[in-house]
Amino acid sequence: MDNTTLDTLRAVYLTAEDLRVAASIIYNAYHDDAYFIEALGQQDTQQYEQKLRAAIREELNDLWQQEQPLIGLFDQERLIGVACVITQQVPLGEARYWHWRLKMVLGTGWKSTQKLMEKETCILEHLPSNKCGILQFIALSPAEQKKGYGTKLIQAVLSWCDEQPNLEGMGVFVNNSHHHSAFMAQGFISIAEINIGGVHGEVLFYAKNNLQC
Repeated sequence: MDNTTLDTLRAVYLTAEDLRVAASIIYNAYHDDAYFIEALGQQDTQQYEQKLRAAIREELNDLWQQEQPLIGLFDQERLIGVACVITQQVPLGEARYWHWRLKMVLGTGWKSTQKLMEKETCILEHLPSNKCGILQFIALSPAEQKKGYGTKLIQAVLSWCDEQPNLEGMGVFVNNSHHHSAFMAQGFISIAEINIGGVHGEVLFYAKNNLQC
């Protein structure tokens, strides 16, 4: 993957040493996400935060072990943004591996694990083919937001997507109007309005090289 440079910015694959910081960035970005609040339950704030940390940790570890693309946006040597993609080369949704399910159940509980799988299954049902990736996480450090870095991170993901011979595009579930606008500005289109666990959102899709699947 080519580096994306703006002044001191570069987008490169994460290393194992980056995963702890990446998890922290994702946690802060998704702490108030309506979907995760619904899926993990926020009746007890401390319990919710523990579940969210566990879900992010286990998902990152699994993506790493499955050799899925974890893209980091760095300002010099400082990690400021993360984008995590999962492709259908690995089982998703209801087909998730049992070791993933066990670890996720231990960290979040069975009902929450079911809801996480249901979300993936719902997204998969609306993608044009089985040759499309899903953007699982995309996040910036709180101090680095509203600087245009989110656009650079999305562009880095799409650049990666365009280079993959076995991918036809990239899907993402969005339930935030600001995020919706950011993705649409980079060439995503809305392909479905869906409700996942009572949370309304849209499946947006980027067709590789702007060609519809």
